[in-house]
Amino acid sequence: MNAFRFLGLSPFLFAASVSAQTMDHSGHQGQDMSGMAMPTQSDPHPGHAMPTPIEPPNGQDMPNMAMPAAVPAEPAGPAGTDLEPGNLPPPPVATDRPADRYFDPRAMAAAQANLLGEHGGMTFHKVLFNIAEYQAREARDGYRWDASAWFGGDIDRLALKSEGEGSFGEAIDHGEVQALWSHAIDPYWNVQGGIRQDVGRGPDRTYASIGIEGLAPYWFDLGASAFVSTRGDLLARVEGDIDQRITQRLILQPRVEANFAAQDIPENGIGAGLSTLELGLRLRYEVAREFAPYIGVSWDRSFGDTKRMARAAGEQASSTSLVAGIRFWF
Repeated sequence: MNAFRFLGLSPFLFAASVSAQTMDHSGHQGQDMSGMAMPTQSDPHPGHAMPTPIEPPNGQDMPNMAMPAAVPAEPAGPAGTDLEPGNLPPPPVATDRPADRYFDPRAMAAAQANLLGEHGGMTFHKVLFNIAEYQAREARDGYRWDASAWFGGDIDRLALKSEGEGSFGEAIDHGEVQALWSHAIDPYWNVQGGIRQDVGRGPDRTYASIGIEGLAPYWFDLGASAFVSTRGDLLARVEGDIDQRITQRLILQPRVEANFAAQDIPENGIGAGLSTLELGLRLRYEVAREFAPYIGVSWDRSFGDTKRMARAAGEQASSTSLVAGIRFWF
């Protein structure tokens, strides 16, 4: 009996439940999730669909959401300037002593001066025999040398040079010694000035010397010098060589030397113009960097009046020699 009564009343109970839920939601209109009144806002973007807000579960409030931090305003620049690109103040000027940022600049300047005084005043030396050889010639065999030495620092130094040749059993055909002051004008080139003393065939001569030598692009060792004797004779010389490495120890060195004169010097067998030219090709093996035996060939020729004077003296105007020698330095 009770079951029939419940079934008869169920439609009325369902209608009452729906009505109660409708009244419950209508009571929340115009309020936020926490029961506070929310202002009515118009759509800031007409024509665009607004996202559907997410409603919290019944009986709960939305958790507090962290809002994004506001973008800080850019710092103001110096008075009368703005911070647009190109108008920012320049960075601080860099110094050659970073330690000045942490220590007294005056103390750092004194320490730098002391360091330059100790290391800038260091001296070095080197002696090099680029050519020290025996020459097998068609006539009488002979010898030849070409040596240099220097002592000093990176900028200024004393330079000594010597070269010459002769035949076995005879006096020196030609020899010279130069004492020069050498001054670096850049990392690769030096200017040199001093005196040159000649010995050998004919009367001895003393010359004032000025020239330049250095390392050209592609590792050419070049030198050019002018000489003025005490008698007013003017001579000039151009020379150069290059080391072509076949291996780390086997090295081929082509070499050229040309001598010129502004006038005839009959007593020394020198004619005006291009007087002599020497071309050489030497192959050496470096047992150590400081010691290298070599073999090669050398060709010498006289030109112009020098050639005529040589023939008048019964000498050959040109000669080819097979050479063997030692290149060393210390």
